Amino acid sequence: MDTFDLIRRYQLLGLRFDRIEEGFVDAFTGDPALRAAVDDEPAPHPAELARSAAALRGEVLAATDLVQRRRDFIAAHLRALECSARKFAGEHIGFVDEVEAYFDVRIELGDQDRYREAHRTLDEVLDGAGSVEQRLQAFRAADEIPPERLTECVHAFSSALRDKVRKIYPLPEQETVGYQIVTDKPWSGFNYYLGGFKSTVAINADLEQRMANLPHLIAHEAYPGHHTEHCRKESGLVAAGEDEQTLFLVNTPQCLMAEGLADLALQAVVGPGWGVWAREIFADLGLRFAGEQAERIADASAQLIGVRQDAALMLHDRGRSEDDVAAFLQRWTLVTPDRARQQLRFLTSPLWRAYISTYVEGYRLLGVWLADRPEGVGGTERFGRLLDEPLLPSHLRAELAAV
Repeated sequence: MDTFDLIRRYQLLGLRFDRIEEGFVDAFTGDPALRAAVDDEPAPHPAELARSAAALRGEVLAATDLVQRRRDFIAAHLRALECSARKFAGEHIGFVDEVEAYFDVRIELGDQDRYREAHRTLDEVLDGAGSVEQRLQAFRAADEIPPERLTECVHAFSSALRDKVRKIYPLPEQETVGYQIVTDKPWSGFNYYLGGFKSTVAINADLEQRMANLPHLIAHEAYPGHHTEHCRKESGLVAAGEDEQTLFLVNTPQCLMAEGLADLALQAVVGPGWGVWAREIFADLGLRFAGEQAERIADASAQLIGVRQDAALMLHDRGRSEDDVAAFLQRWTLVTPDRARQQLRFLTSPLWRAYISTYVEGYRLLGVWLADRPEGVGGTERFGRLLDEPLLPSHLRAELAAV
């Protein structure tokens, strides 16, 4: 069986999903002729794509010329593509099963006692009078970056994090990230990887950008998050001939791995004390940032990460109304009604409705895997594996079970 032909068919199949739902192909850095060929084809039928994904998965699993980790990776992604195609064809698939097929995890509702504990911690950390929600919103309002200062703040943190990352995880000299401010998007930031070690990071100006969030946002999207991962895999795996890594598709296991990596990116390169580190950068820009308090608030708020996944389950699995779910989000994440509706917009997007699980389950699984290391394995080395290897959630669970 021809490995080159298998990978080429996988690439063509993935690219065809963009003909059904624009944006399904998050990035493609392979042969432009393949994309051109797909663009010239008649529009595919989802049911046929589902059958093609299932058949190709069987061939991949039987391909003895592919090493096991490549078989695992491609087969898991074909399973996800089959599920997406079935959904596009109008087939009913339960939400929990849908998430499992996409992301290689099984989800369930979170523990509201943990959310209450997070609220109690926030009550202790936040200054002033009023309810926890009122004090948190007051902190967030005081923490907003003046819109006219956003661009220079973005570049300051990008430069600082790039310097740190390049000392730990070498990158090609020509790598660059450009930034643009956008509106009318369901997300706060987005990395568009262009290939050739270049990215454009879009930042949503419709959402108030806060000093406490900006270091995480730049780490997540650029250094050492999405941009760094793409560059390292392009210079490593792709250069070694693993062309399946030129294709990055929405609603696949690689998304959970990438979002978990990116959400832990600031912790990986700065670690505890990032608030003081960020305070000094903001001070150089003439902005006052309550870094230590912001870090304590962020630590407590991380315990609320499961709320939005719970909201997705309520909406798509439990039949709750959008009004009920918006109220649930507002109660537990302590946001304004407008921000709750913005979160709901993401959860109701046809393309992105299941995607919240990549953040929730990715943060949890990768966080445990990074912390629970074999003796003699350092944190830098462990995080480097996420940047460089085609790992799946099932790989991490197996390694954790073996420790």
